[in-house]
Amino acid sequence: MLAREEKLTEVVRRLEEAAGQNLQSVILYGSAARGDFHAHKSDLNLLCVLKSAKAAELTRIASVVRWWSGQLREPAPRIFTHQELIHSADVFAIELLDIGQVHRVLFGDDPVAGIEVPMNLHRAQVEHELRTALQKLRDHFLRASDNEHELREIYGKSISSITVLLRHVLIALGEDVPADKSGVYQRIEELTGAPASVFELGRALRDNHAHSEITRAYGKYLEAVELVIHALDALVPKQEWQRVKKQKF
Repeated sequence: MLAREEKLTEVVRRLEEAAGQNLQSVILYGSAARGDFHAHKSDLNLLCVLKSAKAAELTRIASVVRWWSGQLREPAPRIFTHQELIHSADVFAIELLDIGQVHRVLFGDDPVAGIEVPMNLHRAQVEHELRTALQKLRDHFLRASDNEHELREIYGKSISSITVLLRHVLIALGEDVPADKSGVYQRIEELTGAPASVFELGRALRDNHAHSEITRAYGKYLEAVELVIHALDALVPKQEWQRVKKQKF
């Protein structure tokens, strides 16, 4: 099994060999770039920028992606052209804000330098993602309310994405985001009333620590996410948009 740095060196080498001059940049983002990488739980997230993303060019790197996501079991790289990346800041506001703040260039130039994220759209995406996550958590509960093992799995697996969203709630509220997760949870509790202990339990379950009364704890998890959504809506009301009508001359 390749070590983390060996994986990164090898995937860049293979991408460069397969794509040739069409490869513009490869960057690492996510937990591995932030420094909170969990060896057995975290992924190596890559953003690959190509000069052309036509089918013929994608075919050239397809075998590398199959090796990366198949044999090494890492997420397939996100593929963009540079123009696509620039014009995606409004719809991928959370992702590009995260990547822009912390990333590591593995090859080529820095493709996210200078990209500005519209913060009104960031705030809307944060609420959208939180509400979507809550619906998924409820759906899982409806299907597995009598299966404690499955509830533990869902709770533990979901905490990473929920933690990302909690960080972005703080950003939307104009807060300086604490570097450690416990600090994020504590500040969320202070601002929204959602207990930090609920999110700490998710981390414990992710790390395979047992917990009794999981059904009750899962219910508290749902309530905590609801509190965060309600606080976001109250503290940072959504801005109203309307399509500007073109004047007739």
